[in-house]
Order: sequence, then C-alpha cells, then structure tokens
Amino acid sequence: MKIRVLGTAAGGGLPQWNCGCAECAAARRSGAERSQDCLAVSGDGRAWYLVNASPDLRTQLLAAPELAPAPGTRDTPLRGVLLTSGELDHTLGLLTLREADRLTVHATEPVRRALHQAFPVGPLLASYTGSHWHTVTPGEPVELAGGLRAEAFALGGKRPRYAADLPGEGRPDRTDWVTGYRFTAADGAACAVYAPGLAEWTPAMDRAVAGADLVLLDGTFSTADELAERTGGARRSPGMGHLAVRDSLPHLARRPGPRYLYTHLNNTNPLARRDPPRAADLAAAVAAVAEDGMLIEL
Repeated sequence: MKIRVLGTAAGGGLPQWNCGCAECAAARRSGAERSQDCLAVSGDGRAWYLVNASPDLRTQLLAAPELAPAPGTRDTPLRGVLLTSGELDHTLGLLTLREADRLTVHATEPVRRALHQAFPVGPLLASYTGSHWHTVTPGEPVELAGGLRAEAFALGGKRPRYAADLPGEGRPDRTDWVTGYRFTAADGAACAVYAPGLAEWTPAMDRAVAGADLVLLDGTFSTADELAERTGGARRSPGMGHLAVRDSLPHLARRPGPRYLYTHLNNTNPLARRDPPRAADLAAAVAAVAEDGMLIEL
C-alpha cells in the first residue's frame, strides 16, 4: 500500500490569507506553508484514490508524480474520491476534477444529499463529466481497484454550515455526517486509518486502529481552548467537532502498535510549525506531525 499525504492543514491552510496570528506570521516569514487536508492512497501503486478533495487540489496533484497522466494522454491513475465529510475544505476540490473523463465519488447518505441539494456539486459535475456517486455505509467494506478495501466508520453528526437546514438530516442519531476510513490491502499485509475529523475517541475509533500499521488522525487543535487563547474566540474544540491533540495523546499511549501522524492542523496550532513545541509529548506516544508531500509505503 502507498499513501501520499497531499495536504495537512485545516480549512484555510497555513498561513490563512486573512490571519495574522503568530503561526501564520511565522509561516509567512519561513515559507513553511501547509495546504489543506487531503490524501491519496493506492493498493498497487497504479490505481489511486483521493480521500477528500481540498480547495488546493490542483497544486497538490501537480506535486504528486504518481498522479500524473501518462505522456501523450489525458488518462491519470486517479480512480475516484472518498469523502470523510461534506465540509467545504473537503469537497470544493471536486470541481477541480470536472475535466476527468469519469469520476466516482464515495460518500455517506447525508453527505451525498448535501452535495446534491444544499451545495449541488453533484449536478454541477454531471454537466462536465461522467460522475457516479456511491453511497457509503459505515461498517460495509467497499472493494476498490488495485487490491484495496475501504471501510468507513462513523465519527459524528456535525453537519456543514451550508447544510444546517437540509430537511431530514438533523436527527440526533445521525452519526455518519463525519466518518473515518480503514484501508486494507487485498492480501491483508498492510492497513492504514484516516480520521481527520474526530470529536471524541469512540469505540468505532478503537476498532479501527486495532491492528493498523498507520493512523492519520485529527490534529486540528493542540488544546481544547486553543482558539480562546490565541484569537479570543469562545468556542472549544470538541464543540467544533475536533478532539484536541492533548486529549487524544493518552488514547494513543494506551494503544501502541500503529505509527500515528497528526493531520488537519489549524493555522493557530503551534504543532504546525517546522519545529513544533512539545514535540517530545508526541514522541512519547510514538506520534508525529504529518507533512505535506510525504510518501508512505506499508
């Protein structure tokens, strides 16, 4: 299995265009930029799937040689997209793919509805390319090209703001607005988990990381009160759908085995720096911060 980390920042990227916080100022000075969270995964190195489609997707694809078209063709190794949520920073890049000959998008039922009604990406894409939408159900594996199996697991009911009034999707038992994915090679020799949106460490997350070789997980905020401390905001990270790194580290320490990498870092998060403070705390839990462009082979 091969994994290319295309982007590691939360919505807005680092530096964020309208933010002058210490982290954004440092990124402007050093050139240590992060593009918005996105992943590419392949079971055989030939058929590739995106997990999420960030607003920075064009630049990310151009920086990934594995995803380039063959000389003299317009045929790329990209076979489809799997969405972990309907958030704009995970879906705006779908429009970048409108020039594809065909495109398969995997999403849960509420996310699929949102992207056909509240934010009609589905109908827009259909005007440009042959798009097929596959409804993902947590717990039901999907067989992908290249000997790759993907199984979604539900992580929460946080809806995108644009879908706040979507009829029939506000039920308290609707927990598949946000999902993670467990990817397994056909021969069972490699397993990776991707969960950039994690409001709390759930039994589903426990099951997903069991036996995994690699876990890329939510590193949006370093602490639950990060926004209040750095921007004067009142919102805490759990209410925004993100478990703070400080609160997830104990779970990692109790579940040794996988290689843990934090991704989806907010622009206010000190861990987004090139030399992050408290890096020793991550190392103690056999964890680190993912970097844009990383190629991981399992």
